Amino acid sequence: MLSVFKKLGPGLLFAGAAIGVSHLVQSTRAGADFGLGLLWALLLVNLFKYPFFQYGPRYASATGETLLEGYNKLGKGVLIAYFILSLGTMFTIQTAVTIVSAGLANSLFGDITFLNLGYSSISSVEIWTVIILSICLLILFLGKYSALDKLIKVIIIVLTVSTLLAVTFAFTEFDKPITWTQVLPENTTEIAFLIAFMGWMPAPLDISVWHSIWAIEKKKNKGAFTPKTALLDFNIGYIGAIVLGLAFVCLGYFIMFNTGEVFSNKAAVFSNQLIDLYTKSLGNWAYIIIGIAAFTTMFSTTITTLDASPRAMSKSLELLTKKTFKKGYLLWILILTFGTLIIFFAFASEMGLLIKIATILSFITAPFYAIINYRLISSKHTPKEWRPSLKLHILSWLGILFLAGFSIWYLTLL
Repeated sequence: MLSVFKKLGPGLLFAGAAIGVSHLVQSTRAGADFGLGLLWALLLVNLFKYPFFQYGPRYASATGETLLEGYNKLGKGVLIAYFILSLGTMFTIQTAVTIVSAGLANSLFGDITFLNLGYSSISSVEIWTVIILSICLLILFLGKYSALDKLIKVIIIVLTVSTLLAVTFAFTEFDKPITWTQVLPENTTEIAFLIAFMGWMPAPLDISVWHSIWAIEKKKNKGAFTPKTALLDFNIGYIGAIVLGLAFVCLGYFIMFNTGEVFSNKAAVFSNQLIDLYTKSLGNWAYIIIGIAAFTTMFSTTITTLDASPRAMSKSLELLTKKTFKKGYLLWILILTFGTLIIFFAFASEMGLLIKIATILSFITAPFYAIINYRLISSKHTPKEWRPSLKLHILSWLGILFLAGFSIWYLTLL
């Protein structure tokens, strides 16, 4: 059992990247606003996204290449499209996850005062943002992939145990009949939330590219990381992300549904509300434990996205220019860090808006990633024995129709 656990890595990094805003923010809000009425959306989007996420580690472990090399083989236009889409979303996504992490750090570790700079002062949450990004940079520069691989295993265990414990206590305190009636949002605001909810549930589809990169890194460190091991690793991480998504919906339902309480768009206020959500079910004694669990969840998302996007952008640029850039990863991680800080300081008070923009963009671009991942895994570039089965083919077709249909539906309502 221990030897199998040591072989795991990319799938848990996937879970670490996925279990963040989509779970702590969106799933909790879904439960608070709709009760269990959006379970259909959570289960369907996880089902229909499954094959396209799975194709990342499947292709990488079977060919020894990342999805980016595969995209390039499908045609340079495909890789250019990926590069442009990633460039357009990476800063918003990084800012969205970092701002929640900073808010949680501020709630857990307290305010940090700073010098008043004449006409304005730097807030505590803004200082925490700089600190968190600096810590992430230090870990990634010094520890690289191996540090991420070890860190994420501890984080996932802590998060899973604390979250399931919180749900259990919340359920025992819930004294009303459980309503399973499913809801289809009707007005524009509710539909926008539905699309945002599904956009990052369990994660944006472009994380399949990151997963393929992590799989190659794992293969370098552990030569025995075979396609079978890669798929087992992925399935464990994916199922874990679904279970915790359900858990956060239940927490929102058990504690906040029909209470009249709504989440704030300000990072610091929202973070206090989020931690209170846990402590209401477990008691004040659990404040620090739950606070740390929530913070490590978002910290894992922050550090995994900060690692993966620069890797993907650097690799894409090398393939497009047919040149090797030794400092490419370093350059892109600095670009992403400073871009995140600029967006954050400009929109620090608009956490809700940033998250909504990032999640909706992720859902609208999902059909593109679904189609190219399916094309690649079904093509001659993938060994025959690792191409999809008939069941996966059917699920892929249905998934593309589902993602494209909902995206078109939303766009027609704008």
